[in-house]
Amino acid sequence: MSVQIEIEEGVATLCMDDGKANAVGFDLIAGLNAALDEAEAKARAIVLVGRDGKFSAGFDLSVLGQGQPEDAARLVNLGGALGLRLFQSPLPIVAACTGHAIAMGCFLLLSSDLRIGVPGPFKIGANETAIGMTLPVFGQELAKARLRPERLTEAIVMGQLYAPDAAVEVGFLDRLAAPQDVRAEAQADADRLGALPRAAYRGNKLAMRRGFIETMAASLVG
Repeated sequence: MSVQIEIEEGVATLCMDDGKANAVGFDLIAGLNAALDEAEAKARAIVLVGRDGKFSAGFDLSVLGQGQPEDAARLVNLGGALGLRLFQSPLPIVAACTGHAIAMGCFLLLSSDLRIGVPGPFKIGANETAIGMTLPVFGQELAKARLRPERLTEAIVMGQLYAPDAAVEVGFLDRLAAPQDVRAEAQADADRLGALPRAAYRGNKLAMRRGFIETMAASLVG
């Protein structure tokens, strides 16, 4: 399994680990959706974490760049639906970014409520321009919702990738923590946010994000 879930004291930790780059393919998306089903039924907050050195390297290029066009379109659509699900989840979601987060990997960060990274020789950002892709609508909306407006052209149009400290300045991350502490800090934040009144948290999240959510949802198939 590329996604493991553990629930302790009301906090569900979803760990992505395919033993490689945590490419977002059909299996990883299915695993995350199944884990989210369980977390939303049993927990009050979620931590989303990658493997050491790699949060996620983005969509599976064996499908996106080398597969059939219909499979590529389906994968992007499913990835967008996953991003939308995270973005409007009724539970607080804290991402522990353990390394590289590129393309779809960075959009998993932007879909999360609180993002904690680690210092190191890692790259974070949306490199779609550099690889000849136009950003799908869900990516555009997540970027507009979460990144600093004055950095959008640099981050999205120019496809700049950032070191973790710069990723905080741009808005991909909220803060950094020592590698040995990042999971514990994420779990502590999830525990704190999960203690807030759930209906109010969900209501205010949806109210603040409504326009982005509606545009994302309208762009998805099915």
